[in-house]
Amino acid sequence: MAENRLTRELDTRVTEERPKQWMPPELLPEPDKQAGYDYRWVRVSLNGQADPRNISAMLRQGWEPVKVEEQPKFKLLVDPSSRYKDGVEVGGLLLCKIPAELVEQRKEYYAKQTQAQAEAVDSSLMRQSDARMPLFSEKKTEVRKFGKG
Repeated sequence: MAENRLTRELDTRVTEERPKQWMPPELLPEPDKQAGYDYRWVRVSLNGQADPRNISAMLRQGWEPVKVEEQPKFKLLVDPSSRYKDGVEVGGLLLCKIPAELVEQRKEYYAKQTQAQAEAVDSSLMRQSDARMPLFSEKKTEVRKFGKG
């Protein structure tokens, strides 16, 4: 009886695949990432009207338009009527990049701003505290173990 059996390697199991589902295409294609840079789609126009305030603010922050040569898969997406002839523009959005260290510095700057504002609110709150009915602001958490650990 054991002589008629197939070896385990020859025995195959037919697997069922899930039926593929249609999904709408992404509105904005994902660029090929370059090491040391962060990418973002920046608004250059809204409802057909140019938005110079937004793009100039982003350029002052350090964002620079990505050239089509850097992202060859976007050659078909170049808008011939765009002010940024070498840039990648899709639906009023321009692909831009910025060095990653600038993004990190920006995060640290806003984290300090947030911390300073939170401390100002806390000091204002505690200044209004009365000994008869103190205001309490607890800012720490602790982990307690329940049961045997």
